Amino acid sequence: MKFPEQKLCLLSRAVHHLNAPHVHLRRLHWNSKAQPYSTFNRLSLKGSKVVPLKIGSSPHRTFILARLATRLLKIRYLVLGSAVGGGYTAKKTYDQWKEMIPDLTEYKWIIPDFVWKLDENIDFEKLRKIFDDVELAKLLPDFDKVGESLDQLKSLLTPGESLFNEVKGNSDLLLLFDSTENSTTMNASDTPGFNNNGKQYKKGVLGELILIQQQIQEHEEAARRVAEQLSSSSSQQNRKVSDKDKSEQLQEELLRTQLKYQRILERLEKENKELRKQVLQKDDKGIHQRKMKKSLIDLYSEVLDILSDYDSNYNTQDHLPRVVVVGDQSAGKTSVLEMIAQARIFPRGSGEMMTRAPVKVTLSEGPHHVAIFKDSSREFDLTKEEDLAALRNEIEIRMRNSVKEGQTVSPETISLSVKGPGLQRMVLVDLPGVISTVTSGMAADTKDIIFSISKAYMQNPNAIILCIQDGSVDAERSIVTDLVSQMDPQGRRTIFVLTKVDLAEKNLASPSRIQQIVEGKLFPMKALGYFAVVTGRGNTNEGIDAIKEYEGDFFQNSKLLKTGMLKAHQVTTKNLSLAVSDCFWKMVRESVEQQADAFKATRFNLETEWKNNYPQLRELDRNELYEKAKNEILDEVISLSQVTPKHWEEILQRKLWERVSTHVMENIYIPAAQSVNSGTFNTTVDIKLKQWTDKQLPHKAIEVAWETLEDEFARFMSEHKGKDHDDIFDKLKQAVKDESIKRHKWNEQAEDSLRVIQHNALEDRSISDKQQWDAAIHFLEETLQSRLRDTESVIHDMVGPDWQERWFYWKSRSPEQHVRNETKAELERLLKINEEPTAYLANDEVTTVRKNLEAKGVTVDPILIKDTWHQVYRKHFLKKSLNHCNLCRRGFHYYQRHFVDSELDCNNVILFWRIQRMLTITANTLRQQLTNTEVRRLEKNVKEVLEDFAEDYGKKVQLLTGRRVQLAEDLKRVREIQEKLEVFIEALLQEK
Repeated sequence: MKFPEQKLCLLSRAVHHLNAPHVHLRRLHWNSKAQPYSTFNRLSLKGSKVVPLKIGSSPHRTFILARLATRLLKIRYLVLGSAVGGGYTAKKTYDQWKEMIPDLTEYKWIIPDFVWKLDENIDFEKLRKIFDDVELAKLLPDFDKVGESLDQLKSLLTPGESLFNEVKGNSDLLLLFDSTENSTTMNASDTPGFNNNGKQYKKGVLGELILIQQQIQEHEEAARRVAEQLSSSSSQQNRKVSDKDKSEQLQEELLRTQLKYQRILERLEKENKELRKQVLQKDDKGIHQRKMKKSLIDLYSEVLDILSDYDSNYNTQDHLPRVVVVGDQSAGKTSVLEMIAQARIFPRGSGEMMTRAPVKVTLSEGPHHVAIFKDSSREFDLTKEEDLAALRNEIEIRMRNSVKEGQTVSPETISLSVKGPGLQRMVLVDLPGVISTVTSGMAADTKDIIFSISKAYMQNPNAIILCIQDGSVDAERSIVTDLVSQMDPQGRRTIFVLTKVDLAEKNLASPSRIQQIVEGKLFPMKALGYFAVVTGRGNTNEGIDAIKEYEGDFFQNSKLLKTGMLKAHQVTTKNLSLAVSDCFWKMVRESVEQQADAFKATRFNLETEWKNNYPQLRELDRNELYEKAKNEILDEVISLSQVTPKHWEEILQRKLWERVSTHVMENIYIPAAQSVNSGTFNTTVDIKLKQWTDKQLPHKAIEVAWETLEDEFARFMSEHKGKDHDDIFDKLKQAVKDESIKRHKWNEQAEDSLRVIQHNALEDRSISDKQQWDAAIHFLEETLQSRLRDTESVIHDMVGPDWQERWFYWKSRSPEQHVRNETKAELERLLKINEEPTAYLANDEVTTVRKNLEAKGVTVDPILIKDTWHQVYRKHFLKKSLNHCNLCRRGFHYYQRHFVDSELDCNNVILFWRIQRMLTITANTLRQQLTNTEVRRLEKNVKEVLEDFAEDYGKKVQLLTGRRVQLAEDLKRVREIQEKLEVFIEALLQEK
């Protein structure tokens, strides 16, 4: 009966060890060091050959029967030596055999289930029957106890939450294999689940993989030897056909071996993915019971988000690694990114520009395949088509909103996080496609802006450039390769990806061009690695699984692989994803500490500047300053409610009279004063007051109240508070005041109720006592004196300086003023002649004045005469009214007797009493409206405005300005970035 070598390897070593005591059996440790694996390396394992165990002098014995036969010839020595030490030796042999079993405590999740069922796969009973008649069987261990030991070992491996820290990524499984390190070898993105101590893995499926890799190496070497023989000399032309067939046969065998290797890897990866998903789901259930620790990639992504907010134009001092995806328009770069993210998340179009702004995608591992924006809490389930459609629509909306009017693309970054089982952890930035011509509908500077954005991202010395080239078009039409060559001439951080290889193979007459491209011989551009991928058949509705299946089928049947033009590690988006992740994390580990030191130096410089310029002020950033200003503004609004009623009424009454006094004098009092008797005067006054109250007065009063509230609010807002006053808030307070006043609407019903109150007040003619009579006379005198001063000022401007000003201040009159002065003198003579002048001159009077002036040599226009008369008569009327007020001071007694048997007429005093009382009642009513309703509504408006401004960061930037604000902002950002970088570095070192 034959047994596989792998299953009996331990048994044969144990038997031989008894007869070769001078040979120290080398223990195979499970926790062997795995060199970093990179998809840039060939699949050959020159550095990981299976070293055969040289036991005794027979290294080539592989079958158990042959080994047993050899040992039986030496049984005579064992019989003599085992009388005393047989028992001890058997026990020692058993212990040594047990020690060879590796400690799998930390790696149960890696080992397939069949390893734990060896006692089921190996029939130990048959082994025992084989050795029944042999005395040597006594030296063998008890196989029943071996099975019990395996069960006991399995039971000791208890799962726990520590598995979560051990399970990291699908790419970890590839770290089990040795790979030759060269200049292009890149560290794996994640190695915490493995112990790098130099031990090797050669059991179970892992051993099969190593053997398959050895076979691949042997086939490749054989293929190379045949190729060398074909080109060695012309003497072998006769055997050309047979050697060629042999070469093709070796190539096919090599491809089959590679595909077998790939299938085993995929099977292990699938098992690992399911295990990790279960662990993450188990941990996700307890997320509310304990604080979830952020993953490494999330910590790193937060740093990049802060930097993006810190400088939306991409701060060139930021040299943190990113994977920058660049390519010509419609080259398939977005499709490559979707394959890496394993979801079709980007807007789709046919030949048109879809990527209008940079999109930062943070890939990380999670139990569920979801996407979420940085500034949103909504999760999009990427396993549901309706969520995918909503996500694509949201991305398109955000892109269009970020584009300013008149532009086609925007430099503003859209930040998106994608989580899911088996995703490679990295940060990618999808840039707008490079174009060669600006088409209709695009802004004229679109091409230049795209070049500028691309260069800004690629000039970062630590940015990994993922250069996407369309394989279905002529390589000479590509623009992006020249651009990448300028940014990375040596190709030390560039990965070249050739897309649409299926179309290229079908359309190209010379497939060798594809080989030249992926070998870096067609372009002058250099790259770290070259890949060929297929991202679907061009159907926008095709799913990721269908695309992966199509890609696998294509490369399995492709002549490019069969003929050796492409290597297996250079194809499929899966290998590309692993390679990019490896390169990304290698770059992160090499540069992140240097970047942290740079931010530490920046922080020191900013803190020094603050201490020297603002030593006694706290470092308040823009948001903190806004909160402080907000509290001050709300306190000032509350101060409005503390204004005394007397102050409100005085202000309202004064402002209301200033607003309506002209109308009262010009449209009511002076026209009524032209009446010939008191009855006509009172009738005219009543009619005009009624018209005024119905149409204008209530509205004017509301305007005055609103302006008074605004003025008082502005006074409190701008009032200097001594040492506590901070002029940095002045612009913000003014904006809040203006916006609050703009939003405030006075109660519409207040005007109707105020009209009734004012009408009733004006209807009341009763003056109850002498004090009220004197107050009315005083009010009338003040009004008349004020109007008289205004009139005299107007006349002075008309006629120019008088003789005193001309003599003492060397002033002179203009020709027009001279004419006005002569006209005024002539009109004053006319006043002396008429005992009862009227407000308007008759035509014959105008003619008389004009002729008198012409006789003096002054030519004057009739209109000028009438205009001058208006001011002259007004002055005469006001002086006459003031004299009449003096007479009415003793008229209260006659008023009580209704001026019976008296020639004194004081109806003008009663008119101004009615107006004064109306002003007092209106001011009181408006004051109540202000304090009870409008101040509270204004306070509500102010709060709403402050809340709106708080949500609009652009408004804060516009209203809170100055070096002090900017310095505090920079300090906050730099400190936050430095702290998060330190947390990230600490987590990164722990993961190492």
